Amino acid sequence: MNQSDVIVVGGGIMGCSAAFFLRRRGLSVTLLERGLTGQQASGTNFGNVRRQGRYLHQLPLANRARDIWGRLPELIGEDCEFVASGHLRICYTPEQAAKLEAYANDARPYGLNLEMISSNALRARFPYLGRDAIAGCFAPIDGHANPRLTAPAFGRAAARAGARVEEGTEVLSIGKTGADFTVETREKGTFRAPIVLVTAGAWGNKLSSQFGESVPLAVHGPQMAVTEPLPYRLGPTFGVSTPHVKETVYFRQVKRGNVVYGGSTRGPASNETNRASVLPENILGQFEQMRRMIPGLARVNIIRTWSGVESYLPDDVPIMGPSATTPGLFYAFGFCGAGFQIGPGVGDVMAELIATGATTTPIEPYSIARFSGAAA
Repeated sequence: MNQSDVIVVGGGIMGCSAAFFLRRRGLSVTLLERGLTGQQASGTNFGNVRRQGRYLHQLPLANRARDIWGRLPELIGEDCEFVASGHLRICYTPEQAAKLEAYANDARPYGLNLEMISSNALRARFPYLGRDAIAGCFAPIDGHANPRLTAPAFGRAAARAGARVEEGTEVLSIGKTGADFTVETREKGTFRAPIVLVTAGAWGNKLSSQFGESVPLAVHGPQMAVTEPLPYRLGPTFGVSTPHVKETVYFRQVKRGNVVYGGSTRGPASNETNRASVLPENILGQFEQMRRMIPGLARVNIIRTWSGVESYLPDDVPIMGPSATTPGLFYAFGFCGAGFQIGPGVGDVMAELIATGATTTPIEPYSIARFSGAAA
């Protein structure tokens, strides 16, 4: 019989980690994924494991996630290529330097210790930086990981812990009859549970709408690329603090030598066709900005580009927590292109909420009720 305590719909990093942590709390779990775990946004993003630059109200969640990242080998048996390389944000104007310093001061009470670095010290420490960089802000224990590995690793760990992980299983509808939800799938029939957690990313609104909770979810495609391998020289993950979208770039060098990069210039995507496109002008524009930050990368060859289907909400804040209309229904989707680092923390928090009815990490700003107007 397809009965469990919790059904998780969506096998990205949120869903797979939630299934894992639910099993650690003793609940029986069925995870339903239309394709393969980590195949969508969780596997096509940049791989930033950064707390720096997040909204202050999200730092407790990011801190919880960072603790999990540091314990991946003991928790799930794999490190997912997580490297605490540090995260450096540079800026080009005194105005942005002041904003970086203000953020560093504001983040300190939340346990995020950032180091401001002035122009001369910045170039002494990172001599390959270009002359346009006038200041930087350094987060020493942030870093990066491999997004292609992470969600599947959590999925395998959940399965080893006793979760039922069903890939290739498309959810058609969710209904509620009595105390149980009934989840109808195309390939494997009906699943039942008193609790459902929707972690369906760009497809979350299609399911929440079935319970009168439609949200203004938009989809876009990240613009990602990777270079040929180079001698390993770049330590931290790099980013730019700027009000100008065209100047925004982020990049990291992996131990194999390749430089992975992306930026805030997004491309078209569809949650109907499940496809996203790379626009060459975006990739080349990001490359120009990367070269501006590190001129030594000017003659590097780009060897691959890719995109994915990411979900965004108008206030740039995710949906996370209980349904405002239906007891036993929970959501964690719409992470606005910034869900990878907090993903394991989201899974842990949602497992705690489902198992105990409360969380030790605040998630009130993320209620779906802010769109429906209903009382949470």
